[in-house]
Amino acid sequence: MTNSVLAIDAAWTSKEPSGVALLRHRGGLHWECLAVCPSYSAFTAFARGEEFDWRSKHEGSVPEPASLLRAATTLLDGDPPALVTIDMPVATIPFTQRRTADQAISREFGARWCSAHSPSRTRPGSLGESMSRDFQALGYPLATATTPCGSRHHLVEVYPHPALLVLVDADRRVPYKVSKSNTYWKNTSVQERIRNLLGVFQMIQETLHQIIPAANVHLPQVDEVPSLAYLKRFEDALDALICGWVGIEYLNGNARPVGDDTAAIWLPMERMEC
Repeated sequence: MTNSVLAIDAAWTSKEPSGVALLRHRGGLHWECLAVCPSYSAFTAFARGEEFDWRSKHEGSVPEPASLLRAATTLLDGDPPALVTIDMPVATIPFTQRRTADQAISREFGARWCSAHSPSRTRPGSLGESMSRDFQALGYPLATATTPCGSRHHLVEVYPHPALLVLVDADRRVPYKVSKSNTYWKNTSVQERIRNLLGVFQMIQETLHQIIPAANVHLPQVDEVPSLAYLKRFEDALDALICGWVGIEYLNGNARPVGDDTAAIWLPMERMEC
């Protein structure tokens, strides 16, 4: 069975769209991107042979793991994904506050501005519980700190911010979040922030191209961007590709878990460790 990764940058509510990517190993160090989409519906439609427009508004929806796996299997010519990665707090037990994994990530990466976000009763709440429960029922149990790295057919939680530190060799958090642009670049115009974000997006994409050559989220030109909010779809798609890259590292045995036997965030090894 060929290694492949279904990667999900999951929104913590059903109101916001989620980025999805599908990667497949082509032999040696070579991987290909079969799909990268700005929403669940765009991904499932793409698997049915329908095109989607990056310029269109993409809606949020309740995730359906069975539908996502069917779509991925179709694009993989009938071969189910070897791994599913997800940027969302999940666990083998219910939780309503910060987990051991979240605390450990914040201790290790807080000084580099990559602390973990705090989950709550409602975010992701039942959405996260159903995601992990449904994927387990479909043959993808959650990979925890006791799961051997590289174990196939698991749901692997990842976190793009610390992963990006390794991917682009950064000292601290990469400034690519649309909602934080005013914090990154204070006292600058919206147009300047759009230009800056697109520059960081391009840098991330070019770095990913070294590993996954066809990973293309069709970034717009500055004059094609009507608002800052318009850029969120490209941020989500890039996050999905980053989640997929961490899955590649996991399958290659180059990842480590941070957490315990109920939940773990998997991180790519620092390059000097590999």
